[in-house]
This record gives sequence, C-alpha cells and structure tokens, in this order.
Amino acid sequence: MSEILVERPLPGVAVIRLNRPDARNALNQAVREQLAAHFTELSSDGHVRCIVLTGGDQVFAAGADIRDMAERGAMEMFQRQTHRLWAAIAQCPKPVIAAVNGFALGGGCELAMHADLIVAGEGASFGQPEVRVGIMPGAGGTQRLTRAVGKFQAMRMLLTGLPVKAPEALRMGLASEVVADDQVQSRALELAELIAGMPPLAVMQIKEVLLAGQDVSLDTALMLERKAFQLLFDSADQKEGMRAFLEKRKPVYSGS
Repeated sequence: MSEILVERPLPGVAVIRLNRPDARNALNQAVREQLAAHFTELSSDGHVRCIVLTGGDQVFAAGADIRDMAERGAMEMFQRQTHRLWAAIAQCPKPVIAAVNGFALGGGCELAMHADLIVAGEGASFGQPEVRVGIMPGAGGTQRLTRAVGKFQAMRMLLTGLPVKAPEALRMGLASEVVADDQVQSRALELAELIAGMPPLAVMQIKEVLLAGQDVSLDTALMLERKAFQLLFDSADQKEGMRAFLEKRKPVYSGS
C-alpha cells in the first residue's frame, strides 16, 4: 500500500493524502521523499489549480518517525538533505490547503504550516513537542510558527512542548478556519474548488507576492505587489474577468 495517495476529486483540484494509519502518518524519510516528488509533479501540472494536503479524517501527522531517527548521528542527518525535500512543498506555486483532523504535531505541525490555508477540525491539536525528546524543530517550526503566532505564543509552544487545540490555534493565527471534525475534508475541498475556479495567474501571483513580501521592507513589498498587479493586465484572464463582470456573466478562466 502506498504511503502517499494522490486523488483528483474535482476539476483543477488535487488531494495529497498521507497514508500511514498504523504509524499515525509519522513522517519518515520515504514519506518526505514521496511528498516532495508529488508536490514537484503537481507544481508543473497545468490542470491542477489548488492542492489539498491531508492525513484523512483521523489524524493529520503525529510527527517525525522517532524510530527512524533515534540512533542517527549528525552527519547522517546532514546527508539526508531533508531541507531540499521540504523546499518542494514550500516552493509550490499553487495554493495548498491543509485539512487537519486529529494530531498535527512536530513535523506534522511543520507540514501543515507549509500550506497557505489550514482548515482544522474542532478536535485537532497542533504542537511542536520536539524539546521533550531532546531536540528542536528542524523543518521550520521555530520560524514559521513565530511568523504565524508571534514570539510569546511560539515560545510557549516550543519550550513546553504543549499542544494547542484548534479553537486556540484559530485565535493565535495558526488556522484559517475551524469546523466540525466531520466537515474538515468537505470544507477543504469546497475552498479548493472555489480557488480552482479563480484565474490561476492571479492566484499564483497573490501567493508569490504575499510570501515574498513577508521578509522585506514595506516599500519593497509594495513594489512587488505593484509590479505583479501591472503584469496581470497582460493576461487573457484579466480581460475575460473584467468583460464578464461588465456583461454580467460568469467568467471562464483559461490560465493565460
């Protein structure tokens, strides 16, 4: 049985599903490699306009596979070059929605934070418990978490290893929406279908500029926004969108 499943349930929508239920979707090296391969492939697939990332309706991902790391040395961990595998997700130009049921801990929380939107079930838990086994986050947990929730909330989670439930995660800024547990997958697909129906070039430019602008000065970020805004006026979708608005009809976007 494959540890990663890829489905195409709706036009323009792909679902990447972690499939290690017996290990609570723990992220071993093989899973990371498969995730990177699938994200790389879908990033260049013109038929895919939005990606849903999930572990299913029981657990998102309960962390890294401790059995896979317990006796490793520093050079072994270095030679794995796992940052390159995570980069395939972080650099995906298509919007990514994490659909989180159950645990999103350690590497699972880091994986969710690679997404652009997080839809969480009411019973979901987010946490970075690495300190409890003698290490620290190594796939962006200290950096993405701080950018999402601020220094003081991030320090509380990182230094204690304590998880937060979905309602608190929403208040902190670690989730986009919280819905009933049995509605997570359907809500994520609903949002994905909505985004997939938007003009793809505009969607990708919004994502690129928002992410690039986080770590530069406001003036530089505004310049990036302005240039992307102007560039979109050379797209067929801009003409189609505005003409459809004026003609009071539904636009049909081609991604060109």
